[in-house]
Amino acid sequence: MYDVKSKHAEDFINDEEINDTLAYAEKNKHNRELIQSLIDKARNLKGLSHREAAVLLDCAEEDLNQQMEELAREIKDKFYGNRIVMFAPLYLSNYCVNGCTYCPYHYKNKHIARKQLSQEDIVREVTALQDMGHKRLALETGEDPVHCPIEYVLESIKTIYGIKHKNGAIRRVNVNIAATTVENYRKLKEAGIGTYILFQETYNKKAYEELHPTGPKSNYAYHTEAMDRAMEGGIDDVGCGVLFGLNLYRYDFVGLLMHAEHLEATMGVGPHTISVPRIRRADDIDPDAFDNGIDDDTLAKIVTVLRICVPYTGIIVSTRENQKTRERILHLGVSQISGGSRTSVGGYAEEGEEENSAQFDVSDTRSLDEVVNWLLDMGYIPSFCTACYREGRTGDRFMKLVKSGRIANCCHPNALMTLKEYLMDYASPDTRQKGEALIEKEISRITNEKVLAIAKDNLKKIEAGSRDFRF
Repeated sequence: MYDVKSKHAEDFINDEEINDTLAYAEKNKHNRELIQSLIDKARNLKGLSHREAAVLLDCAEEDLNQQMEELAREIKDKFYGNRIVMFAPLYLSNYCVNGCTYCPYHYKNKHIARKQLSQEDIVREVTALQDMGHKRLALETGEDPVHCPIEYVLESIKTIYGIKHKNGAIRRVNVNIAATTVENYRKLKEAGIGTYILFQETYNKKAYEELHPTGPKSNYAYHTEAMDRAMEGGIDDVGCGVLFGLNLYRYDFVGLLMHAEHLEATMGVGPHTISVPRIRRADDIDPDAFDNGIDDDTLAKIVTVLRICVPYTGIIVSTRENQKTRERILHLGVSQISGGSRTSVGGYAEEGEEENSAQFDVSDTRSLDEVVNWLLDMGYIPSFCTACYREGRTGDRFMKLVKSGRIANCCHPNALMTLKEYLMDYASPDTRQKGEALIEKEISRITNEKVLAIAKDNLKKIEAGSRDFRF
């Protein structure tokens, strides 16, 4: 029986409920009256249930789909404006004891170059990232209790936060590591992490167990219940996602929203972010071997409906997607992207290395400055802001500010100030010229006189050489 408040994975991700939901959506995909009523309901900016979302995802009426895209853009603008948060992944280790069939880190892969960064290596990697202009990282590791214990991760976080290079500093470290214990999540919280990220890969238990035949990750319940443990350990912000292409996308879409509903009901706040990666080629992994791949139109529809149904949640798209695809879905609700990414261990300080230690092939290979320039051309503010995390605006406190609309008084000026820092310290001449013009334009949009005065003063101080102002 479906029980959203149960702490048992098979209760809050209930197979019967998902299949009933999919059948309901299939039955109503041409039901114009119902679909229109759901779109109208979504205009109240309160979100929709997983069953309502499934109907919108299956909608086969072109004009109603167009309405959804327009509404997604409106909601994105309402809560996130034209800000796009920038980050980069940092791979610490690709040693892994799991047997995941879709990941080249699986333990049977004997020809991938296995690596683990030393603390000295991390200093070189982070220095290279700081020289690009990055302020926010997402740590990635394989699961290996010998080569990558929690103590190593904690030491690495301490090292990263301690690296000050020129005007560079990493101000927020998000962590994407294997499911672990409440005690270990508490240690990560104490280490000062931002968001804890863990992809479910697929919510279908049968498919999950086939895709994860061996290793600790093969335990479906332990993996699926990880976010509950993380939040019990004091981590305010968690990031969910599935790897589209592994299983039927409609099933995983519904499971993803049910997971969000469960966290909201039991922990008081849903996921801070949702990621929408698609399986990509990597070393001995051929994505064509998986027959559930989704095309660009389907990915765009998923992003559109997510933005409508979880309006307060950030949506992330990485460099797995190419420039054209990223541009399309940015307009539909994406709020965070990576730039200048390397998915190999040691890939920033040793760019172009011959040894292959990458987790997947990057589709958008542009530099961070090229990505920033591209965003500016589209009228977006590339934001390197981490102020909410450092000011304690996390978890339910962040969500209350988002829902009230007051977060814009923080996020908009903070985005402009961190963009100004980037322009002064790292940008190419063309990027700087475009960025300065955008800042001047955006400053005029700030209507709160107190916020405007502080922002103008801080921008002048940044230009004079000071750094790290925040609301």
